[in-house]
Amino acid sequence: MEPILQAWEDFARTIEPPALTMTDNDLRDHARQMLLVFADDLETEQSDVESAAKSIGHGKRGKGDTAAEVHAEARLLSGYTVVQLVSEYRALRASVLALWAARVGDCSGTVMVDMMRFNEAVDQTLAESVARYQSLVKQSQNMFLAILGHDLRNPLGTLVSGSSIIMQGADVPPKYVLVAKRMFDGARRMSRLINDLIDFTRTHLGPGIPIRAGESDLTALCTQVTNELRTAHPQRHIDLRAPHRLEAVFDEGRVAQMLSNLIGNALQYGSKDAPVAIGVTDTDREISIVINNRGPAIPPDKIASIFDPMVRIAASACDEDEDTERTSLGIGLFISREIALAHGGQVGVVSNAADGTTFTVTMPRWPGGARPAGMIVGNS
Repeated sequence: MEPILQAWEDFARTIEPPALTMTDNDLRDHARQMLLVFADDLETEQSDVESAAKSIGHGKRGKGDTAAEVHAEARLLSGYTVVQLVSEYRALRASVLALWAARVGDCSGTVMVDMMRFNEAVDQTLAESVARYQSLVKQSQNMFLAILGHDLRNPLGTLVSGSSIIMQGADVPPKYVLVAKRMFDGARRMSRLINDLIDFTRTHLGPGIPIRAGESDLTALCTQVTNELRTAHPQRHIDLRAPHRLEAVFDEGRVAQMLSNLIGNALQYGSKDAPVAIGVTDTDREISIVINNRGPAIPPDKIASIFDPMVRIAASACDEDEDTERTSLGIGLFISREIALAHGGQVGVVSNAADGTTFTVTMPRWPGGARPAGMIVGNS
C-alpha cells in the first residue's frame, strides 16, 4: 500500500495552488480507505462483484458517506476543481496498474479479470466522488442565490418607498415625477425577479414552495390580479370570465403569484391585437383556470421543456414587452408549476396556430376532498 499512497501524494502535490497549503496527511486524504475497498472488492466472489461495486463504503462515516464522497467534499473545501479531482483518480489508477504489471510479469487470465474488476471499482469510486462534488457545488450556488435575493430586498424596498413618496409629492416638478415613476416601475420589476429567484432556490434547497392555505374567494383574487395587469398594460385587452363567487381553500399570495406569471406570460408572448382570455370554472371537488392567448404557436420541440427553469421562448410578439423579455429569468412558468404542485394540482399547456396557446391550471377545491362546513359552491 505504501508505494501506492506515496505515488498518490506525489501527484497530489503537483496540483497547485491547493497543495501549497496542505499537509502530507491532507494530500493522502482518504486514499488508504479507498484502496482497502478496492482490495475487498477483488476478494469478493465473482457473482457478488456488482453488489460490491455498488456498496463501496469501507471506512464510512456519519450519515453513510463513503470514503470517495468524503474525499470529494474535502477536496472541494481545499479548492480543487472537478478536473483536478478526476485527475487524482487517473493517477491512482495508473500507479496501481504500473506496480501491478511489474509484480506479476505475464498477465494470466485471472490477472486480467482482477484488473477489470479493479477498474470497475475505481470507476465506481470516481462516480461517487464526482456526484458528491457536483451536489455540493449546486447546493452552494443555490445558497448563494438565496442569500443574494434575500439581502437585496431591503435596499430595493427603500428604492420603492422613496420613489413612491416623490411621485405623491404635490410640489414636485413633473419631470421629477416622471423619473420617480420609472424608478418605481423598475424597482417593482426587480422585486418580482428577486421573489422568483428566492422561490427558485427554495425549491432546490428544500421540499418545495411552502404554502399557507385558507378559505378564500378565488374569483375575487382573479379579479384583483387581472385589474392590476390591466393597469400595467392599458393598451391590452384582458377578458375574465368567472363565477360571481368561488370559495376554495388555497394560498392567496401564491395563487396570485401563479396567476400573475401565467397571465403576464400570455401578454408577453400573445398577439397585441387579440385579447388574453381567462376562464375560471369549478366542480364540487376541483377548480380550473384556463388562460389563452392568440399569436405564434409554441414550437413542438419547446413544449416539453417550457416549464423547466431558465427556459424562454426565443422572441416576444409584443413590442412593448421587449424590456421584460430581456430582464426575464425564465423561471416564471417553473414557479407557477411548483405552486400548482404545492396545492396538489398541475399546469398543462396546449399550443397550435388555430387556437393559440392555452395554459390550464387544475387544483383540488379543498385539501383532503372534504368540503368545509359553510363553504359556498360557485356556479360556473
